[in-house]
Amino acid sequence: MKMNEKELELLEILEGNARTPLETIADMMEMEKQEIEGMIKSLEERDIILNYQAVINWDQVPSNDGVTAMIDVKVAPKREIGFDGVAERIYRFPEVKAVYLMSGAYDLSVQIEGKTMKEVAFFVSKKLSTLDSVLSTTTHFLLKKYKHDGVIFEPEHKDKRVVVSP
Repeated sequence: MKMNEKELELLEILEGNARTPLETIADMMEMEKQEIEGMIKSLEERDIILNYQAVINWDQVPSNDGVTAMIDVKVAPKREIGFDGVAERIYRFPEVKAVYLMSGAYDLSVQIEGKTMKEVAFFVSKKLSTLDSVLSTTTHFLLKKYKHDGVIFEPEHKDKRVVVSP
């Protein structure tokens, strides 16, 4: 089904801030609140809007000591299940936060979260690497998050443009 310009505009508004009041969205789009509600319901039913999430700066939460890792995974896809089947086996682990099919040297990029580096290492060595389709992995630990989903994490740089001289 093809999307119209108003649906695309609504998606961009919600992606920027899903908590924008419906009245405000209606004013921005020059539509009635009921029309906006109907469009949102339709987008949800069509699995275009899947979820609403907050972007949280966990580094600012005193009790958070967890670690995030990005794992590059080289796989040998099976004839019947291909990359999709391997990805599904991986994303079913509760530690896994995201899985992406990639081009380049590795096939999948897997983001996981754990309480410690040891817990992440255990996941890679005992769960991920033991899958029969996984040929190799490379693990990268996230050290600092500067920007995620369009949100800048360092308040002193939020509204400043960085100019790079040639």
